Amino acid sequence: MSTILENLNWRYATKKFDPTKKISEQDLDTIFEAIKLSPSSYGLQPFHVLSITDEATRKELQPASWNQSQIVDASHILVFAAKSEFGGELVDDYLENVSTTRGMDIESLKGYGDFMKSKLLDLPTTVKTTWTSRQAYIALGNAMTAAAGLKIDTCPMEGFEPDKYDDILGLTDKGLTSVVVLAIGYRSEEDDTQHYAKVRKNNEELFTHI
Repeated sequence: MSTILENLNWRYATKKFDPTKKISEQDLDTIFEAIKLSPSSYGLQPFHVLSITDEATRKELQPASWNQSQIVDASHILVFAAKSEFGGELVDDYLENVSTTRGMDIESLKGYGDFMKSKLLDLPTTVKTTWTSRQAYIALGNAMTAAAGLKIDTCPMEGFEPDKYDDILGLTDKGLTSVVVLAIGYRSEEDDTQHYAKVRKNNEELFTHI
């Protein structure tokens, strides 16, 4: 447990990355696995993650990211995109996966599938997007924790224009919308913010024990 806290104290929202340092495929796969293993409501994982290293694409995204340097300097940019609209196929695909993974008869899962559909399919589109976005944020948190364990720096970023991201990355046609960006890589020695003490509320302000 102490290692987890040490890692979380070590990490910070990196403002300046070293563009010469790249994440190894092995470490990147570990971060991806942490994202994949993240919990989500009903286990449906209603989001998709784009890993962007292409220089031209990142330069195109930078103006839509308030011109922040992390977009072009970090080793990788992960764009967490939530499903903006979905139908019964979201549940059906999940049940097919359950059936295959656990060796279960698909018909035995029908009742659970009908229950999920009754709770999700009639929701307004805005409510659906809010729900799917929350699931993406859970995965974001796991990605940052996994990266910290590998001593890989991260910067979660909401300072961008989702509509422009969706257009540049062709997300709208896929029923997706970008909700948060995670820059990952290695901090620059010139990033002074790495030396700042963490500022957090004290336990009495943050927690209530009942």
